[in-house]
Amino acid sequence: MTWMTLADKEKIERDNPWPASQPATTIYELLSQTTKRNPLRKATTFQLLSGPHDPADTLTWTDLLHQVTEAANLFRSLGVGPTDVVAYILPNSTETVVTFLGGMVAGIVNPINPLLEAEQIGSILRETNAKVVVTLKPFPKTDVPQKAHEAVAMAPNVEHVLEVDLLRYLTGLKKLIVPLIRPKLSITHNAKVRDLRTAMAGQQSTKLTFEDVKEDRVAAYFHTGGTTGMPKVAQHKYSGMIYNGWLGDTLLFSEKDNVICPLPLFHVFACHVILMSMVASGGHVVFPTPQGYRGDGVFDNFWKLVERWKITFIITVPTAIAAKMQRPVDADISTVKTAFSGSAPLPVELFKRFEAATGVSLVEGYGLTEATCLVSCNPVDGEKKIGSIGVPFPHTQVRILRPHGDSYVECAVDEVGEICIDNPGVFEGSTYTESDKNTDLFHDDYFLRTGDLGRIDADGYLWITGRAKDLIIRGGHNIDPAEIEEALAGHEAVAFVGAIGQPDQIAGELPCAYVELVEGASVTPEELSAYCEEHVHERAARPKHVEILDELPKTAVGKVFKPDLRKKAITRIYN
Repeated sequence: MTWMTLADKEKIERDNPWPASQPATTIYELLSQTTKRNPLRKATTFQLLSGPHDPADTLTWTDLLHQVTEAANLFRSLGVGPTDVVAYILPNSTETVVTFLGGMVAGIVNPINPLLEAEQIGSILRETNAKVVVTLKPFPKTDVPQKAHEAVAMAPNVEHVLEVDLLRYLTGLKKLIVPLIRPKLSITHNAKVRDLRTAMAGQQSTKLTFEDVKEDRVAAYFHTGGTTGMPKVAQHKYSGMIYNGWLGDTLLFSEKDNVICPLPLFHVFACHVILMSMVASGGHVVFPTPQGYRGDGVFDNFWKLVERWKITFIITVPTAIAAKMQRPVDADISTVKTAFSGSAPLPVELFKRFEAATGVSLVEGYGLTEATCLVSCNPVDGEKKIGSIGVPFPHTQVRILRPHGDSYVECAVDEVGEICIDNPGVFEGSTYTESDKNTDLFHDDYFLRTGDLGRIDADGYLWITGRAKDLIIRGGHNIDPAEIEEALAGHEAVAFVGAIGQPDQIAGELPCAYVELVEGASVTPEELSAYCEEHVHERAARPKHVEILDELPKTAVGKVFKPDLRKKAITRIYN
């Protein structure tokens, strides 16, 4: 289907009215339809290790449907009904995919970031009232099992813990050694602990033991936020997830595509944008290593993995693009059509560097957990405006609003305001599980306030200009940190930048920049400050302090985590 301009978006909406064009009502129905069309095609591949010749676990669509059916039947046998929660605290694996899909078929699935501390995980388990938890069996070099069991001890609502043993992915000597060095767990909760695979094996694989009721409902809880504080939990319905899959199938992917996705399966980018697009289109997705981009050797072997699996779409984020640019393209990547970048704004210089080094077209998009995910992207076959997050997807309406007296008015072309959206992924009035968190979250009852500042140009392209809460306010003057970050990212020695406001008794805040360097590069803070004098055009925005860190704090999907930088600045100023 042609999607190159705003006019194409409007034509798609006319030709495919929503919800009449929704391909299925439930996830199980959608998965069954795709399996019927592509029974023997590859669906998912997982590699425990990152080498281009390392063993891989590949499921066909028939295999995946059978395993999801087993998992859903297992969860239902453990008392999980449509309003009960299956939480998982897992890195990427085949079992993670199966748990994600099976959990939402039986009840409500709740993916949880395994990098969170036990207290945060326990808080989420209590908030969602999880009945079943799926996590890792103790395994060398990971503390996930220990944290998960500690969290379960803080959540008396959890009745069952199902363990995933990564041992099955090992071969040879490693498979013999791991049982001998497996860490011991001290369990202080009363939940029943079983092996997931063993429990699944006793279930029917060809049909559900319960009715898959053909009606829309909440089927997933995703927590928001970074790596500190107690996260909020967003509610996602079948219709929103299927909408994301429909977009992928209609505009981006087909059953002939091979997609590499080294992003975590507790984040909406991997789960709703990629996995749901595969479930809708019948494409094949590859997950390299449990940690994805964080896994040992993934960046060093990345281009060889692309060649191995004949990848057509690369799923990435700005921090991963920067890391790839520090390594040569040492494989045949001629099968790649497009790289899709999301989760954080992409510096213009990095965009140009990637396309020049790889010859691969890079498409930047935008989504958020609160909207189930997808909002906009640059058309794959149309004009790509570098720095823009593209055109809103079909059936997504975007308004840019600014305060006016006691109300809000819509902004003019290129006028900056708050990005507000309405689409089938927005759960009006009930975005978060805690009702008080939904207060003042919507304009006119339907348009979700994103907290992002942006503008829409004359061609209908959306541009993010910053986060409302990230603005540096110097003496009442608003400074967009993106201007500082874009400038410093243009320096050849700089890999990542985070610009924030540091406290100041007179001005309130002054701009400050933290920098992570390209591996092997050398530059001083003074040289970077001088570079800012030349490249940050607004005098007031030039950082008063530039500091080089070994590594910037980042979220699991590669966003620079600014709350940690603010803490660092406050400590430096007041100590």
